Amino acid sequence: MNPGDVNLQQLLEQAQLMQQQLVSAQQELNDAEVEGSAGGGLVVATVNGGGELLELKISPEAVDPGDPQETADTIADLVIAAIRDAVREAADLQQEKLGPLAQGLGGGSGLGQLPGF
Repeated sequence: MNPGDVNLQQLLEQAQLMQQQLVSAQQELNDAEVEGSAGGGLVVATVNGGGELLELKISPEAVDPGDPQETADTIADLVIAAIRDAVREAADLQQEKLGPLAQGLGGGSGLGQLPGF
């Protein structure tokens, strides 16, 4: 075997290992739950690691019975802020779980070192 030759068996094993790691990381993300909040906890959104909204809690303290329109507007703003916060947390978790795998594809080992890839 020449020094420039590619060991296809080794490459296949690396690809299979990376696929297993990716599937495992994706399952961890689907199972993970992260929270975002707004208004000092008046609204709390829970999403999974993929950013899918699972639960939304609105505290009764967020409601002002004397001004229903203002309350509705405020709650809408708080809901949006809480969901954005939760999705941002989910994105951080995705980066934590999937980032090392993406780096492995691009420059650490395997395909990133092959000419033409």
